[in-house]
Amino acid sequence: MTRSDTTDAKTRLLDAAEHLFTEHGFAATSLRKITTEAGVPLAMVSYHFGSKKGLMEAVYARALGQRDTSRVGYLDRLEAQAGGAPVPVDVLVEAFISSALRLTRKGTISGAVFKQMIGRAFYEPEAGVEDFFPTEYAEAVERYKCAFMRALPALSEADVVWRMYFFVGMVAYAMAGKDVMRMTEIYALEEAGCPEAMLRRLMPFIVAGFNAPSADVSPAAGALAVALGT
Repeated sequence: MTRSDTTDAKTRLLDAAEHLFTEHGFAATSLRKITTEAGVPLAMVSYHFGSKKGLMEAVYARALGQRDTSRVGYLDRLEAQAGGAPVPVDVLVEAFISSALRLTRKGTISGAVFKQMIGRAFYEPEAGVEDFFPTEYAEAVERYKCAFMRALPALSEADVVWRMYFFVGMVAYAMAGKDVMRMTEIYALEEAGCPEAMLRRLMPFIVAGFNAPSADVSPAAGALAVALGT
């Protein structure tokens, strides 16, 4: 097999894995299914990616694109523009949301497919992929955590991490289009099918949440709330 043949095999594997992971989920997609659809030997997976997890990482990385257009690359530019000052909370929130929206418009993968892949990866944990945590995602979370801590010096690290947990969860929920509460159907919200409109509505809510004072989560506060019936 020539070098061009192996390069073509790698692309076919990525295309097949992207399609099958999205269509059937990670656990239900065997390497044999992927190699059969790609029309390449099973050994090509190990040659190019090392393992199924490595192939999953590569599919995710290809969807995200180059660093200079990634969430981390976007934050790099914002911090450079700030010249050493903290990047404001509203700018950080908009940057993260804008990066998420950009992913739904990728030329290499359709918005609908990417949303389905996000939904399966984060809302349908399956056997064999529990430890799947994309490198770019882990780096982005850490970098944004540090940026939010600089912008919100009155908050503890735990406060910032919890708020990021809620923030990222809501963004993933909106992108994945999994309205388990059916509220958008009950109230016939016309923008429910448009991630961009949903996330734009979400942004002021998220900014207000980050800027809210620290919550008292001590046992005494919880006991008082129960006593007051709140």
